[in-house]
Amino acid sequence: MTDARRVAIVGTGARARLYTRGLAERAHYTVAALCDPSPTRMAYHNRILIKAGNSAAALWPPGRFTEMLAKEGITDLVVSTVDALHDHYIVPAVEAGCRVVTEKPMTVDAAKCQSILDATSRTGNPLTVGFNYRYNPVHERVWRLLHEQVIGEVLSVHFEWLLDVRHGADYFRRWHREKASSGGLMVHKASHHFDLVNWWLDSEPREVFGYGRLGFYGADAGIRHGLRRDYRRAFNSAQAVGDPFALDISGSGGLRELYLDAEADSGYIRDRNVFDGEISIEDDMAVLVRYASGASMTYHLTAYSPWEGYRVMFNGSAGRLELEVVESRWPPPRHRVESASGAIHGEAAMANAGGVTLRLRKLWEAPDDVPVAGGHGGHGGGDERMLTALYGSTSPGDGPQPGDAAHQNANQRDGAFALSVGVAANECFRTGQPVRIADLVTGLVR
Repeated sequence: MTDARRVAIVGTGARARLYTRGLAERAHYTVAALCDPSPTRMAYHNRILIKAGNSAAALWPPGRFTEMLAKEGITDLVVSTVDALHDHYIVPAVEAGCRVVTEKPMTVDAAKCQSILDATSRTGNPLTVGFNYRYNPVHERVWRLLHEQVIGEVLSVHFEWLLDVRHGADYFRRWHREKASSGGLMVHKASHHFDLVNWWLDSEPREVFGYGRLGFYGADAGIRHGLRRDYRRAFNSAQAVGDPFALDISGSGGLRELYLDAEADSGYIRDRNVFDGEISIEDDMAVLVRYASGASMTYHLTAYSPWEGYRVMFNGSAGRLELEVVESRWPPPRHRVESASGAIHGEAAMANAGGVTLRLRKLWEAPDDVPVAGGHGGHGGGDERMLTALYGSTSPGDGPQPGDAAHQNANQRDGAFALSVGVAANECFRTGQPVRIADLVTGLVR
C-alpha cells in the first residue's frame, strides 16, 4: 500500500508493542489512536511512538470505540486485547470498512467466531489473523518440504509442545487463567499449532477428541505436590520471597509501567499466585484430530515441563519428517524480571536456548539432516517477517515481501479452523465425547 494509512491499536498490553514499534517504523502508517481501559498503559505506548519520532496517538476508552473509528479517520485496526473481547472490536471495524488485523486467537468460542464470520461474509471485508508462527523460516521450510512431497502423502502427525515452569507458569498468573477470558491454552496458545498443522497439511480439521486436566498448577495440586505458598500475589508478599514461581514486577521497567503502575486505572493484577484456587484452565492436554485429507494428528501440551520447545513428526507414504525445536534447555529460577519481554515468550531469546533439528527419513535411506536457520527471538523470526508481509518493508522500494510464496497470510476462515480445534477440545474435556467441527460453526465446513 502506498497511500497514507491511519491505524488504531485496541489493547495496549505488552504484546501490542510489536505493532506500536513496527508501524512507527513504516512511513505510510500513522498510529493515530490507542484504545484501552488504562490511560497509564496507553501513555507507555505513546512514549514508544514519540521515541520513534512519531506524534503521540489520541487516547480513547473502549466505550467510545466506534466513535473513535469515525472521528480519527481510522483505515486500519490492530486488535491486541483480551481474547474474549476480540469480537467486540473486530465486528464493528469490519462493518466500518477498516482493514483489521487481529492477534491470535481470533476469539474464544463458537458463538463469537460465528459473529465474526457473519460480519466478514455480510460486508465482503476480510479479516487477517496474525499467526506469526507461519512466518517463522523453519516452519516455512517444513511447509515447502511437505508440499514438495518429500515424504509422499502425509498420513499422520504427532505434535508435542512443552511449556517450561517459567513460561508455562505465566499463563496461570494472569487473565489467561480464566477460561472465559482466554479459552484456555487449547485456544490461546495451541491455536498457533493447530493453524500450523492446517497450513502444513493444506487440509481442514473435521473431528476432535481429547482429555485435559489441571494437575500441576492450582491450589489442590500445589498442596498435593508441596509447592504452594500462601499469598494472593507476589508484590509486597513475604511469602513470595524466594518462590521460583513468583513474578516480581516491581523492578521491571516494562512490566512495572504496563501493569503495576496501571493497576489504579485498570484493576488488573499481573503477578497472581499460580497455586491458588481461582484457575479454570488446564495445564495438561491430550488431543486427537481427524482431517479432511484422512490424516490424523495426536497433540499433547504440557505447561509444567523442565524444558521448553516442541517436537513435530510427520509420517508419510514415502518416509518421515521430524522437527525438534529446543527453545530453553532449562529455566533458571528468577525472582525479578528485568524487562517486560523477559517473562513473555516470543519477544526475546529464551534463557539457555537450544537448537533446531529438521531430519528427513526416507524409506530405505539413511536419515538426512536438513539445514535450517533457527532463531528464538520474536517467535523464531516470525514476528518481524509477519509485520513485513502485512505492512510492507521498513525500507520503501524493497523487492517482494517474504511470505507470498508459502501463502502465509491467514484470513478469517483460517482463524476459525484453528480456533475450532481448541473449542472442540474444550468441549471434549467437559463432556468426554468427540466433537465434529461442522457442529460448532455454521458454514465453516463445506
